[in-house]
Amino acid sequence: MADMGIEIADHDSRWAEMFDEQRDRVSQVLARWLVAPPEHIGSTAVSGLRAKPVVDILAPVGSLVERDVMVKVLSVDGWLYWPDDPKADSRLWFLRPRPEKRTHHLQVIEHGHPQARALLVFRDALRRDSALAARYELLKERLARENPTERNAYTNGKALFVAEALRNAGIEAAVTKDLPE
Repeated sequence: MADMGIEIADHDSRWAEMFDEQRDRVSQVLARWLVAPPEHIGSTAVSGLRAKPVVDILAPVGSLVERDVMVKVLSVDGWLYWPDDPKADSRLWFLRPRPEKRTHHLQVIEHGHPQARALLVFRDALRRDSALAARYELLKERLARENPTERNAYTNGKALFVAEALRNAGIEAAVTKDLPE
């Protein structure tokens, strides 16, 4: 199946509206599992930051024990589940509406899990530190030029930067395997 290329776009104020719309839908669909409101994460959550035009959402749940049921209800709502996610032991990962024209990514992670905390801390660090955000933007632009169709290589290329930013924020990032390239 074709996948959407990697393109870095100017910040778009509509990204916040796109998050709001899906936050409300995800809140309804996952109401029985959510323990906190869904969060807008990633670069589209940072005002002024150039980003891939795909809104990232974190849905904090109490447990992933009923993962099959969550996958089913989110799939009915139009989310496409990634069953081969190398981080599937700690999250459920989805996109919408389709790989070749993504508008949203959704990560369902247990509330308080180190991975969920890292996503929020990194977002907040970018929001607070314009120099960090500028360096991250340059890195993403370079990686997009070098890997215009290789989504996993693009993501893997950001890992050291993210880990360093998290260390500077007082969090030791968990060592994770690179996504398959």
